[in-house]
Amino acid sequence: MTNAPDPALLAKAETLTEALPYLQRYAGQTFVVKYGGHAMGDPELARDFAEDVVLLKAVGINPIVVHGGGPQIGAMLKRLGVESSFVGGLRVTDAATAEVAEMVLAGKINKEIVAWIADAGGRAVGISGKDAGLVIAEKIRRSEPDPNSGIERHVDLGFVGDPVSVDPTILYALAKENFIPVVAPVALGEDGQTYNINADTMAGAIASACGASRFFLLTDVAGVLDKTGELQTYLDPTRIEELKADGTISGGMIPKVETCVNAVQAGVGAAVILDGRVPHAMLLEIFTRQGAGTLVHA
Repeated sequence: MTNAPDPALLAKAETLTEALPYLQRYAGQTFVVKYGGHAMGDPELARDFAEDVVLLKAVGINPIVVHGGGPQIGAMLKRLGVESSFVGGLRVTDAATAEVAEMVLAGKINKEIVAWIADAGGRAVGISGKDAGLVIAEKIRRSEPDPNSGIERHVDLGFVGDPVSVDPTILYALAKENFIPVVAPVALGEDGQTYNINADTMAGAIASACGASRFFLLTDVAGVLDKTGELQTYLDPTRIEELKADGTISGGMIPKVETCVNAVQAGVGAAVILDGRVPHAMLLEIFTRQGAGTLVHA
């Protein structure tokens, strides 16, 4: 008579079996992951994230991490007594703010993520959009209605930019040598100025330039929810426009879905909005049948 197998071990074996076709499908593919939100401030979730990225690399996928850091920039500005304001969700960035943003993004946060990945057994290299001409930016120009007259007026956001070109050569070189690139959203403009770039936008541009198979946006919500709170697991651009028109998609979710749509229309296989607060959310999305977030496809 043999002992019955441990149910927990059986569950692990079944999980690996379920993951096998996905491992085979994605071997050699590029995944771009935008890492941000409150998950960055939770040490346990940070460890989970680093382990997931190292696992992706170990099974033959090439992950590229692009990180944010808005809350950390805000905290540092407060400590230094530098005041800042926002227009349309973007921080107005004067010279002092730009210097602090680069210090926090390309310095403290970038190297923390590199260290987390090293602790998980991986090899990461921290860079920014400035390195090897990875990203060229241009100054963002925005207009908004005057609160008194309602007349459109130009708003100067300072050193805030959008990516206008991406040269992924350095990313390919790092991946070839089995390094995991960790990219801070800072880039040079053709005018020689340094620009702070929204991390979602930066990650989407890099995913498009690399022809990524998957683009993940880790955020603080489960994904796109309908008006009853039900997660929408699959969306295409047409359905997204319908949900924006009826108010289902609103506020901060609008730029996220638009970034996803831009990426898939530029050739990315699919984009996924995931809750970064859920342990191993990326692995659940990639290697299970039910997924874990909202997948946007062309």
